[in-house]
Amino acid sequence: MTTTLYQKQTSLAIDNFAISQESMPAAFIHALGYIKAACATANYELNNLDKSRCEAICAAAMEVAEGKHDAQFPIDVYQTGSGTSTNMNANEVIATLASESLGEKIHPNDDVNMGQSSNDVIPTTIHVSSVMVLKRSLIPALEFSHKTLNEKMEEVEGIIKTGRTHLMDAMPVKMSQEMSGWQAQLKQSKLRIEDTIQRLTRLAIGGTAVGTGINTDKEFGGKVCSALGRYLDTTFSVTDNHFAAISSQDTALELAGQLNTLAAALMKISNDIRWMNSGPLAGLGEISLPKLQAGSSIMPGKVNPVIPEAVAMACAQVMGYHTAITVAAQSGNFQLNVMLPLIGRNLIKAIELLSNSCTHLSEKAIATFEVNQEKLDEVLAKNPILVTALNQRIGYEKGSEIAKQAYADKRDILEVAKEMTDLDEAELKALLDPAKLV
Repeated sequence: MTTTLYQKQTSLAIDNFAISQESMPAAFIHALGYIKAACATANYELNNLDKSRCEAICAAAMEVAEGKHDAQFPIDVYQTGSGTSTNMNANEVIATLASESLGEKIHPNDDVNMGQSSNDVIPTTIHVSSVMVLKRSLIPALEFSHKTLNEKMEEVEGIIKTGRTHLMDAMPVKMSQEMSGWQAQLKQSKLRIEDTIQRLTRLAIGGTAVGTGINTDKEFGGKVCSALGRYLDTTFSVTDNHFAAISSQDTALELAGQLNTLAAALMKISNDIRWMNSGPLAGLGEISLPKLQAGSSIMPGKVNPVIPEAVAMACAQVMGYHTAITVAAQSGNFQLNVMLPLIGRNLIKAIELLSNSCTHLSEKAIATFEVNQEKLDEVLAKNPILVTALNQRIGYEKGSEIAKQAYADKRDILEVAKEMTDLDEAELKALLDPAKLV
């Protein structure tokens, strides 16, 4: 078999585009392989391609889909904005493989690219690859996070801590209630992404060059969607407007927005964990994260919250991808968006980063942190904000006086309230019991 499977157009693109030295993600290339196999099947069903050629192209395309030829796709992400170079790269690799197996010439354009244009193939690949990676990686990762949080919430049920607003002491909450907020954020993100998947499964294929479907059969797109559905166990359909699907990337931008929302949620959760773990002496010290590695090259014994920090950085990168996709999505000039490779690359990278972040944060931080019960109890007993529970008995002004005095004296709120009100100790204990305030 030939060492280099691609041909002239790919070689030209390699020479012309050397901006990042980064090629399109493997998941994008694999989705493109499935699409090329589906297109060959559609052309066979429409009597445009004979059985032997169809079978040879399908077999070669499925090898691409299975990741057997990833090294044959070296073209830079920053290439022609339609992704024509990547489309031709696939056409040439598949044509070479099919020709070798069949023993006769398979043409990259006339056979492999039959009934297609880069202008509908690449937008289709953006959608299909996103659906594949979402279903394979991110949705399971979010489900794992939900399960991990459930288990941890059961473990810490009944533990009460000081609530915080504006980073200042507030009314108490159960730790499980605090974590239920995290869980709800991730659940809502999953629901939003699943809703977007419904629109990602509507494909541009069949629109060819400008959306009119020139040089293809009107049934082609539907047959491609049917074949893809069989390969990927997902129901795909042809877009109801090819002009929008080819000239814009609104659904891709919608997905980027959902991923951006998830990134914000994960960063919020990561920062909560960092704050709770801060110290151990001069910070909050509510929890202790596992000691995964040395935290300093100069300070012996220092341990840092490395997993939440790593996840926060990944989330920042996803936010950057979202900004780039926003700029790219409005770069549709008349009948074609001309930043398609960037959009496809950034979506896959964002999905992969978030998938790994969910798994890491769940496995190495949430599931494994230990609660510092003594510190929680100590701080809670001295929390003057507990006086809020006395408002209906003594009024806001009196409560404010008690809180200020407790702050000044650094004494337990119960002790100060006994001195400054006529309420007996039993009633005060009942009113100030944190367990009754959550």
